[in-house]
Amino acid sequence: MNQKILVVEDDAILRKVLLEKLSKSGYVTEGAEDGEVALTKLRGGLKPDLILLDILMPRKNGMEVMEEMNADPMLKGIPIIIISNSGQPVEIDLAKKLGARDFLVKAVFDPAEVIEKVQALLDKEDKTADSAALDTPKAVEQTADAPHATIREQAVQQSSVANEKLKGRGVLVVEDDKFLRELFVRKLASAGLEVKSAVDAKGVFETLEHWKPNLILLDLILPDVDGFEILSRLKKDERFAPIPVTILSNLGEQKDVDRALSLGAQGFMVKVNFNLEEIVSHVQEILLG
Repeated sequence: MNQKILVVEDDAILRKVLLEKLSKSGYVTEGAEDGEVALTKLRGGLKPDLILLDILMPRKNGMEVMEEMNADPMLKGIPIIIISNSGQPVEIDLAKKLGARDFLVKAVFDPAEVIEKVQALLDKEDKTADSAALDTPKAVEQTADAPHATIREQAVQQSSVANEKLKGRGVLVVEDDKFLRELFVRKLASAGLEVKSAVDAKGVFETLEHWKPNLILLDLILPDVDGFEILSRLKKDERFAPIPVTILSNLGEQKDVDRALSLGAQGFMVKVNFNLEEIVSHVQEILLG
């Protein structure tokens, strides 16, 4: 077989288990404890046939690794399977946009499933390589893609106009999950918004004392004081009551929705039902509406 797999995982026990399972299945394996080490190995001459990549890691996370790989022609085409503690649609959506071929949630997979996914993807890559000579000539491909290029150009133009209109508008993201918080902040900021974040009630009210956003995105499950109580306090304070609040939470039962709306929330989004682009579009609609 002699196919090489790079396992990028900061949990030493899980990394060892995966490396052993892959080795016993006939693969040549290499490990890296974080994204920085992985990129150093890749740029130093390591050429794996596939990468198993964790998302939450010290120094450089998995998304940053994929971004840097996409910017490097020598690394861009290496197949990647994400292994993560989270299965949030926003995370999966971004990973796939950055080139991940598959996504495994640590809490629900076992090593045997990883081997199956690895073999299936490598088999698919081999078949794709074998049929490459039968592809449509480049000139024809460019002609066929022209309408799609026009659509992409229009989308970019529309996005630029929206971003220009959103300049000066502010959003406060209240989210205690570090990865999701950074992801929301980064994406909203790229849409032209001024974005600040908080992880708890203390952070929310300290921020509002010196900055008034145009919208608050509020999680419900938070440390110490939950989102319902924060929402109640906001709407009882005449300084903050006019600020629109949209709930963005994993809680999605009707009683949770009804309670949030009765306390003054303008909208309610269940995280598992929306990807990152849809969340940003919703924010834009509120701010531009």
